[in-house]
Amino acid sequence: MAFQPIVDIVTGTPFAYEALVRGPNGQGAASVLSRVSDANRYAFDQQCRVRAISVAAAAGLIDTGARLSINFLPNAVYSPAACIQLTLKTARAVAFPTDRLIFEFTENERMADPAHVADIIATYRKMGFGTALDDFGAGHAGLNLLARFQPDIIKLDMELIRGLDSSLPRRMIVDGVVKMCAALGITVIAEGIETAGELAALRAMNVRYVQGYLLARPGFETLPPIAFDVTAEPPIA
Repeated sequence: MAFQPIVDIVTGTPFAYEALVRGPNGQGAASVLSRVSDANRYAFDQQCRVRAISVAAAAGLIDTGARLSINFLPNAVYSPAACIQLTLKTARAVAFPTDRLIFEFTENERMADPAHVADIIATYRKMGFGTALDDFGAGHAGLNLLARFQPDIIKLDMELIRGLDSSLPRRMIVDGVVKMCAALGITVIAEGIETAGELAALRAMNVRYVQGYLLARPGFETLPPIAFDVTAEPPIA
């Protein structure tokens, strides 16, 4: 696992760390995900959760007060209550507070059963977990999914953020999504921030939580320091 901070631009501290799957020698996610099939999907999803929690605890995440965001595969969850048991067991073993866990889901392909995903979200919420819809605005992770179920968090896809400060259409779209989420009580995280201009544009739209290479690159089995002072600009009112 590698960890990348999601930064609160008001406090300048990590709101959460996203756990990103890597190969045993730090190989990128694509080299691992390419070997996931229907036959091993469930086991892969379970082991990713175990590794994310255990490695995060070993890296000192518990002491930071930040949350841990874990990607999961909705189609690997046959029963939300049953499939979460190993996660809970792992969290207890390393004394990781379960109310600081966030589960991110995204699908590059259309979800086979959106009602099942809604059931997962409802079950996780009852258990005190946070839920996040990743890559919002890309592929099938869009308004149709948001109309079916409302997670606690949406993460704006990096393609919406790229060049945001110099693109009026992108700013209008992002601003509309931010206002819509505020009305729905959904927290917005912008991912893929690479320039100070993009960060400034997001700040102007009252986006509080950001993630990207400008702030920190993922650290392999470590919690990387925040490399950019996000508090240098005036704070969000």
